[in-house]
Amino acid sequence: MNAAPTATVSAGPILDISELSVALPSWADRPQAVKQVSLQIGAGETLCVVGESGSGKSVMARAILRLLPEPQVRIVDGRVLLEGEDLAHADDKRMRAVRGGKIAMIFQEPMVALNPLMTIGRQIDEILEAHTDWGKAERRRRVVATFEDVRLPDPARIFGAYPHELSGGQRQRVMIAMSLVLEPRLIIADEPTTALDVTTEAQILSLLKELQQRHGTALLFITHNFGVVAEIADRVAVMRRGEVVEHGDAEEVLTRPRHPYTRALIEAVPSLVPRKGIAGTDKSAAEPILEIRRLDKIYGRRAQGASWLTRWMPGLGRGRRQAVHAVNQIDLDVKRGSAVAVVGESGSGKSTLARCLIGLEQADAGSVKIAGNEIVGLSRSAWRPLRSRVQMVFQDPFASLNPRTSVGDIIARGAILQGEAPDAAMSQARELLTLVGLEPKAAERYPHEFSGGQRQRIGIARALAVKPDILIADEPVSALDVSVQKQVLDLLDSLRRRFGLTMLFITHDLRVAAHVCEEIVVLKSGRIVEHGKTAEIFADPRHEYTRALLSSVPGRDWQLRLVGSSAGPGTD
Repeated sequence: MNAAPTATVSAGPILDISELSVALPSWADRPQAVKQVSLQIGAGETLCVVGESGSGKSVMARAILRLLPEPQVRIVDGRVLLEGEDLAHADDKRMRAVRGGKIAMIFQEPMVALNPLMTIGRQIDEILEAHTDWGKAERRRRVVATFEDVRLPDPARIFGAYPHELSGGQRQRVMIAMSLVLEPRLIIADEPTTALDVTTEAQILSLLKELQQRHGTALLFITHNFGVVAEIADRVAVMRRGEVVEHGDAEEVLTRPRHPYTRALIEAVPSLVPRKGIAGTDKSAAEPILEIRRLDKIYGRRAQGASWLTRWMPGLGRGRRQAVHAVNQIDLDVKRGSAVAVVGESGSGKSTLARCLIGLEQADAGSVKIAGNEIVGLSRSAWRPLRSRVQMVFQDPFASLNPRTSVGDIIARGAILQGEAPDAAMSQARELLTLVGLEPKAAERYPHEFSGGQRQRIGIARALAVKPDILIADEPVSALDVSVQKQVLDLLDSLRRRFGLTMLFITHDLRVAAHVCEEIVVLKSGRIVEHGKTAEIFADPRHEYTRALLSSVPGRDWQLRLVGSSAGPGTD
């Protein structure tokens, strides 16, 4: 085997895609996933490919690496030239050498892409073992050096750690290290920051730009987030139903989009300028429906010792985990009919707070009253009559919907458990489907037959079926396309007004908070560090942590520039 390749400067483009078409099976919604796409990327350049789910972005990326599920999905026309070599017609042996060696890919979800049964170091060592003739010690030095390159703390410890022992941001840095370890000519990044906090996302984007400049790597960045595009792109290609509908310099596309589809996507980006009159009426005089006093939740130490699980995943049994004060002395009143955003990074306590309010976690101390009813310390049977008062819309609608149950039964079940007659509950389920923008006949179908945005609408209908007073939405739009995200946010806002709902909106995206909530609570390490009206906090954040969150929003300067010129989103 040869030693690891070193970067060389190419006179022409690193990647030249010409008239690429990828066919879909006969039962698909269209004949081709990718249709006559032509794109080029030069050394050190970043091309962002933007579009909604189903636009063909990821299929195009997988076609470059020949990772398509052939023969059902296959390249039927065009060329994919990597420094002059046509990969569209390369054999399997050649593609194995290209993958990792000349082209690397950063996947969207590192926890899925990483093997949970292998240490981080061994997973990257495998790449060097397959592509080089280096010895074990030399490979280890290269891996540790790459960890240092991507600023992972304590690289020697990370080398022997398992994926579950790292944070989300650290796992994504591991994926970047994995892509860089052989210094490839091209990196394909497929939505690598979608699930990350804004501060972690800003760090990852900055790191990618820095490493790209240092190594001269071409970067194909796939995203649906125009804020990310504004931060990292040199050029932008906008895809719709498999075709490139707009392609050009990033500044030109972002500020003067020509195609109506591009304009619609940009207009759908939630603004950093809170909308006027968002609350409809002033809620300051309204009575609190949710009263939280000195609420505490502590996750304790994990005892050391072997179990059946540690035999398969040894890292689970190592050492003790220190107690974590996930929710720490929280005091909060939420007025009836208001919408309050709870924002903060992962680990700030947002979701733990929500789970304590819904009864999925038992608080260790403090008081929570819903419409005057104390819920802390209640038994399951005592909780049951109160469950209809507070409902939750979860982050992942597919994971929270039973795949073996029809949509109608999913929506109707809560009402039936609360004493509603089955026929009446099913009739109400069909009405709710219409209310959230779906056909009544959707009640007969199953969750896998719907898109992500449609499944989230089903989750909202399920929550509304028991006529709650409080709706808790835990990151309900974080995984959705920007246009679908706007639809779901507008739907939640309209339903809140229509039914007089009180909404607690858990999010790490301050733009989303500005779109639907008149108040913001900022959590850090389980504590409230700032609380007030959305417009006031956005205009003059007092706490340094709030300022850091606002400054980390990708594309912040671009959006504010558009708003200032009255040409972009957020100018209601």
